[in-house]
Amino acid sequence: MSVNPTDTAMRRALARARDGKALDLTEATVLLHARDAHLDTLLGHAGRVRDAGLEAVGRQGIITYSRKVFIPLTRLCRDRCGYCTFATAPHKLESMYLSPDEVLEIARQGAAMGCKEALFTLGDRPEDRWPQAREWLHAHGYDDTLSYVRAMAIRVLEETGLLPHLNPGVMTWQDLQRLKPVAPSMGMMLETTSRRLFEEKGQPHYGSPDKDPAVRLRVLEDAGRTNVPFTSGILIGIGETVEDRAESLFALRRVAREYGGLQEIIVQNFRAKPDTAMRGMPDADLQELAATIAVTRLVLGPRMRVQAPPNLVDSEYELMIRAGIDDWGGISPLTPDHVNPERPWPQIDDLAARTASAGFALRERLTIYPEYVLAGEPWLDPRLNAHVAALADPETGLAREDAVLAGRPWQEPDGGFVSLGRTDLHTAVDTEGRTNDRRDDFDNVYGDWEALRERLPAPALPGEPAVRLGEVREALRQAADDPARLTDAQALTLLDVAGDHNGVGADDVALEELCRIADDLRREAVGDEVTYVVNRNINFTNVCYTGCRFCAFAQRRTDADAYTLSLEQVADRAWEGWQAGATEVCMQGGIHPDMPGSAYFDIARAVKARVPEMHVHAFSPMEVINGASRTNLSIEDWLVAAKEAGVDSLPGTAAEILDDDVRWVLTKGKLPTREWVEVISTAHRVGIPTTSTMMYGHVDNHAHWVQHIRLIRRIQEETGGFSEFVLLPFVHHSAPIYLAGIARPGPTARENRAVHALARILLHGAIKNIQCSWVKLQDGLCREVLRGGVNDLGGTLMEETISRMAGSENGSFKTISDIAAMVAPTGRPLRQRTTSYGVPDEDRLAAAAASDGVCQSVRNFVPLGRR
Repeated sequence: MSVNPTDTAMRRALARARDGKALDLTEATVLLHARDAHLDTLLGHAGRVRDAGLEAVGRQGIITYSRKVFIPLTRLCRDRCGYCTFATAPHKLESMYLSPDEVLEIARQGAAMGCKEALFTLGDRPEDRWPQAREWLHAHGYDDTLSYVRAMAIRVLEETGLLPHLNPGVMTWQDLQRLKPVAPSMGMMLETTSRRLFEEKGQPHYGSPDKDPAVRLRVLEDAGRTNVPFTSGILIGIGETVEDRAESLFALRRVAREYGGLQEIIVQNFRAKPDTAMRGMPDADLQELAATIAVTRLVLGPRMRVQAPPNLVDSEYELMIRAGIDDWGGISPLTPDHVNPERPWPQIDDLAARTASAGFALRERLTIYPEYVLAGEPWLDPRLNAHVAALADPETGLAREDAVLAGRPWQEPDGGFVSLGRTDLHTAVDTEGRTNDRRDDFDNVYGDWEALRERLPAPALPGEPAVRLGEVREALRQAADDPARLTDAQALTLLDVAGDHNGVGADDVALEELCRIADDLRREAVGDEVTYVVNRNINFTNVCYTGCRFCAFAQRRTDADAYTLSLEQVADRAWEGWQAGATEVCMQGGIHPDMPGSAYFDIARAVKARVPEMHVHAFSPMEVINGASRTNLSIEDWLVAAKEAGVDSLPGTAAEILDDDVRWVLTKGKLPTREWVEVISTAHRVGIPTTSTMMYGHVDNHAHWVQHIRLIRRIQEETGGFSEFVLLPFVHHSAPIYLAGIARPGPTARENRAVHALARILLHGAIKNIQCSWVKLQDGLCREVLRGGVNDLGGTLMEETISRMAGSENGSFKTISDIAAMVAPTGRPLRQRTTSYGVPDEDRLAAAAASDGVCQSVRNFVPLGRR
């Protein structure tokens, strides 16, 4: 809307706001034009929404602020924003970064004045632009700016007790993982979603890679996925249109709804500064600012905290309060606003008086908002619990008036593993079942279910039957004659012979031919042997707050089914497996917030100390990222250390579907596709082989399966590090995303047959071994896929808890006799293998034969289904 709206449109939009109806983009744009009498009406509606939100959290009549110091860690930046006076060039600085002593001196002075927040502000990745920044970091022993930020945040926590709030600009998902343990909150202004301001020469964000709106929105989403309480907001008056503002607010609302991690929205008005490209631009009008605050309040709703910086509103404090703010932001009695140095902070006593004159009381909060303080996990990392608890009122979550600022140790947990909870779950899940069908925090730990539906990938559309028949014949001929030249479209055609999830469009004759072709390729690649490994799964904890929406295994530490094994118990189970003939332990667990990044090394060492010859197949790429982030090591360095600790290979799990459009529906906080590929490729490079996997049949479609398998092949062609490809059908029964009505109930039998066959065809010549999961497929279907390209059945497992918690009905172990009985009708020979598909030595074969491949401690229990 490039012109002022009509009076009728304004009155209609105001009436909807009055009645509490959700505004659409057009109505919000109309209301952003409100002035004078219409503005007064708008402010009244916004104020009532704000008041309802404060009453809901027990803070009626309270406006908050944070007493802070401003730590400008570096004024170098790789961006070139047209309005910024904070960023500068190296020749204008005595030093590229503040020294540790300078950082701590600011923090100590702030602590002496009662400040509780240390706001770290800096330019985006200056080392990418300025060699002087790279040289400084190298000379001081830091790999990058964020490593220095992390180190200084820890020093501030330990030596002053101030709570860091980090504003380092654009961060990756992995950066957020690294920084969360050292800061209760972080932030980055969205500013605007206007691509014109970023793409057009002469506009304020042109030439600034970190001001790409898509990149900045991705940061906000990643912060939500990582459960970081995050501050964001918009900057008005930099050349954006009113429509741009409305779109920015709706983009922020979407992120807030989906993840719940936006703790506040700042509405900041542009102020022109000398010596900048935008020095001639007029300042944003304060009525315009008030209208934007009011619309922000109406669009974001009563639960969002809305802030206006008090040093940028001249004397119009009451106007901003009427507009619906409930927070004044950070105010420093010590340091200036380095971003707006010409605008001094108001005195806190004066701000309190002005707030009181508008009918509100001013109360101090911490950098992490009260709602997140009181919620605790997963929003607050355990390493920060003591630091926050020392400053927070346990009843309100606001700042304690009697808080004493003092440094407290920041450290990783000591790594001592204590046996806790339902440690018998590996057997009890079969004999007694799970306590509840879902976690107690089901309604919030996974994000907003309704917002999630908007992300669902579009379903694939079937082709015309006559055309499709010809395409199927041609695709089958190509698969048989030269599978390497099969196109993506042909691969998709072959998958589609399975029909949709209701069987509509299935072509059973073509499906049989597809499976025959795949089985011929299997015979060519590996012969007729069906292989399996005698192994023991050890899931050392199920405590996890990552929020994977398909996972029924993860529990909160207080849930009835939660458990953690001690190192001794892990070693005991490995020894039991060894006694039963196992050659491998497969170890994975939840992302327990108390586990240090070195805990994985301790687990591997514990197994190797007890059973030196046991192959340790352990730790998914998600666990690798977690370990590397918590130890502040690179992925390569962490993997090298894991290898030295005894890790022999990695399970290529946590892949699910390697397409982020699917991943961000299927999981809330799991690693993105790029990071999964990086971990796997790095593992292969340092000599650690891995498996590869695909979990399918939930919110994905056949095209995703094709692309996933193609990506697996590309990695294999580059690294050669995959030993096998494992297909994992989605088990739906207790999966949260199914219980919420979003995912379908797993793939059909036809789809299972088709995708196993297609995997053999697409991976022919790259990955020899195609494995099915007997845990997720019944015996009859396992035999069907063995006739369609599969050559491996995985392991005896001895304990399988993850799929059983999701509702798999196929038990937690299979004896060698069970496996033999399953395979016998196929007429193919059965062979026990090692992890690397070699032949176990005679001792292992004899021990496995004596135990039938499963240790007695788990065979003593009678599963529910066998009673």
